[in-house]
Amino acid sequence: MSTLWHGRFDGEPSAELLAFTVSLPFDKRLAHDDLVGSKAHVRGLVLASILTDDEGTAVLAALDQAGDELVNDRFVYLDSDEDIHTAIERRVTELAGPAGAKLHTGRSRNDQIATDLRLFAKREIQLVAGRVLMLQEVLVELAQAAGDAYLPGYTHLQRAQPVLLAHHLLAHAWALARDVDRLIDTRRRLDVSPLGAGALAGSSLALDPPSVAADLGFAAAFDNSLDAVSDRDFVAETLFDLALLGVHLSRIGEEVILWSTVEFGFLSLADEYSTGSSMLPQKKNPDIAELARGKAGRLIGHLTGFLATLKALPLAYNRDLQEDKEPLFDALDQVNLALAAMSGLLASSVFDTEAMQRAADSPTSSATDLAEYLVTTGVPFRDAHAIVGSLVRDAISGDATLEDLVAAHDAFGPDAVTLLEPGVSVRRRTTRGGAGPEAVAEQFERFRLRHAADQARIAAGS
Repeated sequence: MSTLWHGRFDGEPSAELLAFTVSLPFDKRLAHDDLVGSKAHVRGLVLASILTDDEGTAVLAALDQAGDELVNDRFVYLDSDEDIHTAIERRVTELAGPAGAKLHTGRSRNDQIATDLRLFAKREIQLVAGRVLMLQEVLVELAQAAGDAYLPGYTHLQRAQPVLLAHHLLAHAWALARDVDRLIDTRRRLDVSPLGAGALAGSSLALDPPSVAADLGFAAAFDNSLDAVSDRDFVAETLFDLALLGVHLSRIGEEVILWSTVEFGFLSLADEYSTGSSMLPQKKNPDIAELARGKAGRLIGHLTGFLATLKALPLAYNRDLQEDKEPLFDALDQVNLALAAMSGLLASSVFDTEAMQRAADSPTSSATDLAEYLVTTGVPFRDAHAIVGSLVRDAISGDATLEDLVAAHDAFGPDAVTLLEPGVSVRRRTTRGGAGPEAVAEQFERFRLRHAADQARIAAGS
């Protein structure tokens, strides 16, 4: 069996070695990027007069044919193809002869792999960011349709203060905006070409890494060859971005799960985005939301596992870095599936705004309004907090309703009772970013501007 490194060895590689080290089953996914990187490398070799024009034409044609075979599932892999890079180079050599054997001149699999993975990550990060924008659009449409509907806002999963449903939905949209920002920023940092770094020390040949970087559409070429081939910060960053995005999807999923229970009754799920039970005929289960919650753990695991792989690696390249691809590929796949499924789930769900408002209309939800009312009369807030807390305690014990207790209290009187009427509390939330109608209307405008700016940023990276 011929390998890329057979000249140094007398014996054949063992079956056990090949079985343990082979990466072809998963790095086939980089075929397109490997072809793109190889073509740019060939053009660089021609510019450096390392390949003649005719040789360059022959190798580029062979790369095109190999690419056509890969796309049309006609590419024949051999047992000696330990990875996609080996497979493509072997096929190019078969097609182009001696000129094909020059394809790897001035290049190592170390800088080749790093280049392929950066090209892949640049493209895939942009696609994920675009899908996040689509989920945000679903949330904004739901928020607009919610109008002035309100529900209890919660802290510690206990009812706290009423908030507009639109405000609650936009809270998730703003969290996703930070995910978009992180993805775009990660993409900006990884936009550096490692091609030309070689195995670790560059080359004695007249290569021009900045020219090849520009050919590939990278913003810059590497500054240090050791760092170029060993750097996988961009993989770790992407895994972090995807893990935190997964956490945000998990939090949305958790609320869908709670809200769709009979106990909450705030949300009804569409049949198309629900599952049933194999035993319990009455069940409608929020499996998408549960899987979004569950897969967050998987995404966090990919991040922590890869960081553990990186933490003790000496410079420069080590085979441990082969472990960068499977977690990245899987994290991207799971996040993309989750974004599509959650978008459909939310878009097709029906909110029971009457149930939400009934839950929010408890007079105790206006306790803070009562305390702030006292503050406007000159009572220190801590004293006002204690007064209202004692009234709530008495109302809960059954001595009287909170309305009656407020009306009878010397510090309040009948005028303050109006603060306890349904819908009053949420309308009083007027500060910037608050949960009331005026503040939310302003928030919509700010979010639209942010969303449009993010769309432009993503388009600019195309």
